[in-house]
Amino acid sequence: MSSIPQLQIRQQPALIGIDADLGTQDIRQPKATYEMKTDRPQLEIHQEPGDLQIDQSRAWDALGMGPILEAMSRIYTQSKDVALQGIARIVENGNRMAAIHLHGNPIADIAKQLTFEHPEFDYYGEASFDNVDITYTPFKAEINVIEGKINVNAQINQPEITYNRGKLDIYVRQYAKVEYIPPQIDFKT
Repeated sequence: MSSIPQLQIRQQPALIGIDADLGTQDIRQPKATYEMKTDRPQLEIHQEPGDLQIDQSRAWDALGMGPILEAMSRIYTQSKDVALQGIARIVENGNRMAAIHLHGNPIADIAKQLTFEHPEFDYYGEASFDNVDITYTPFKAEINVIEGKINVNAQINQPEITYNRGKLDIYVRQYAKVEYIPPQIDFKT
């Protein structure tokens, strides 16, 4: 029995190669820009100096250095009493000299007395601890406040996104082929 010649077909499939790398993505977010400006508050105070009045005329008057018209007025008021005291002293001295026959030397005594005693006019003002009058008038302070403020400027910066493409290589690793192998034919028979 003879065998039937057979034709052999061999088939090789095509193979595709894929070389792929993933893409990368970089995201960078810059910080927000933030600016703050402060205007400081201001305080203005304006005040006129106060008015200080010192009246020491009564103190000067008590020291005998007051107004001359007031001193003369006091002397004039006291002159009647001083004149009467002078007359009384003259009468008393006359009486002492009339009694010269009594003991002592009335002329020497009267001279000695006149050396240390003489009429005095009180032309001084009244002495007191309260002779200086002080008056102070303060002026009101003008206060002006200028308010401060804060200016804030915030700005968001957009994200920076960078995408690096990956690679994708598609290639044929193996080509398809079909191989036909014919049977061996015996030509001898």
